[in-house]
Amino acid sequence: MLDTPSRPPHTRPEPASPPAHSVPDRGDPLARAPLYTPVQRARRDASPWTRVQAVLAPLQVLVMLASAVLVLRYLGRGVGYDLATGSVLLKTALLYAIMVTGSIWEKDVFGRWLFAPAFFWEDVVSMVVVALHTVYLFGLFGGWMSERSLMALALLAYAVYAVNALQFVLKLRRARLEPLALLGPEVAR
Repeated sequence: MLDTPSRPPHTRPEPASPPAHSVPDRGDPLARAPLYTPVQRARRDASPWTRVQAVLAPLQVLVMLASAVLVLRYLGRGVGYDLATGSVLLKTALLYAIMVTGSIWEKDVFGRWLFAPAFFWEDVVSMVVVALHTVYLFGLFGGWMSERSLMALALLAYAVYAVNALQFVLKLRRARLEPLALLGPEVAR
C-alpha cells in the first residue's frame, strides 16, 4: 500500500487560490478571452471606421428616442403619423448605415465582415433588428400593414434595438476595462 495523506473519500483537494491580480489561466474554460488581441486593438485604434461608429451609434440612439416619442404620440393621440413615419425612416437609414460601416469596421479589425467571435451575439441581435426594420419598410411601401400595425412594429424594432445597444455598451465597457484588469483590481476600479 502507498502511504497517502488521509482525506474523506470522493473529495478533491482544494485548488490553490491565484493572487487577486493574476491573469486568468487560459486553460480554464470559464476564463474569458480578451476582447481584442494586441494586433486587433491596434487595428481598431487605427481604423477610420472606429470614429464613424463612435459618431453614428449615439446619433442613432438619439433618433430612436425621439422617434419612439413620436410613435407613442401617434399611438396615444392618433396625430402625427407622417412625422412618426419620417422618424422611423430616418432611424432605419441610420441603422443601415451603421450596419454597413460596422461590418467594414469588423473586417478591418477582425478580418471578418460579420459574426467575429468577439461580437457574435451582438451581430446576431443586430440581424434581428435589421429584419424588423426591413419588414417595417416592406409593410409601409407595400401597403400591406395598417398605420397602427406599422407603429407597433417600429416599437418592437426599437425594443430589440435597445437590447442590442445595451449589448454594445457593455462590450465597450469591457474593452475599456480590459487593459486595466491586467494591472490589478485596485487600478480597474
